Amino acid sequence: MGETPVPDNVAELLVVRHGETSWNALGRLQGQAESDLNEPGKKQAQAVADKLASMGLEFAAVYTSDLHRALDTAQSIAEKCQCSKIVVREDLRERCLGDLEGLTRTEARTAAPEALKVFMKNDDSLPIPGGGESLEQLFVRVQNSFEQVALENLGKRVVVVTHGGVLRTSHIIAKGLPCPGKVVNASISVFHISDDKDWTIISWGDVSHLQNIGFLNTGFGGDKLSG
Repeated sequence: MGETPVPDNVAELLVVRHGETSWNALGRLQGQAESDLNEPGKKQAQAVADKLASMGLEFAAVYTSDLHRALDTAQSIAEKCQCSKIVVREDLRERCLGDLEGLTRTEARTAAPEALKVFMKNDDSLPIPGGGESLEQLFVRVQNSFEQVALENLGKRVVVVTHGGVLRTSHIIAKGLPCPGKVVNASISVFHISDDKDWTIISWGDVSHLQNIGFLNTGFGGDKLSG
């Protein structure tokens, strides 16, 4: 990465998970419901912004989910990196969890048992009751979104601010395997996506910039492994 130019047929995506939220800290499943950054999350957003700015790279744009926790993180990054172009995309949202949104898993056992059953099953085709997405639907959405961003930015670097479930899905698209461990709030992962839609992970889950701030090892988000 560093000062190395991005090849003309490749886009470099520096993908950031949003900072910690109040629901992350409480163990509530967020999905596409709104939960704002808490105080640690605001510090994480500033820390990841500082980290990206310190790289000395030129970013063509900052792409972000429209959910507040991602958008607020993206705005911190754009300001610190002096990037005037922020592109808001709904298709970078977290997985929709239907009836589970806002619940802890304990609460869901009583309030939404059928939705929790689907959520915990290894059946990618089943949507979560209450208007939620299946894992297959999430996979298609994430792949299309990342590839469209890449095709708009061949030969360039961009920042993408999104969510834990989206990042886990992107790892599966690139590697064909689940990612190791948790997807930490305000972590940075770097992808190359070519004009023929070939995905490569350059680095995964950098949290070196969070050493003096800390982070949750259980940051509940949009999939059963994010907590």
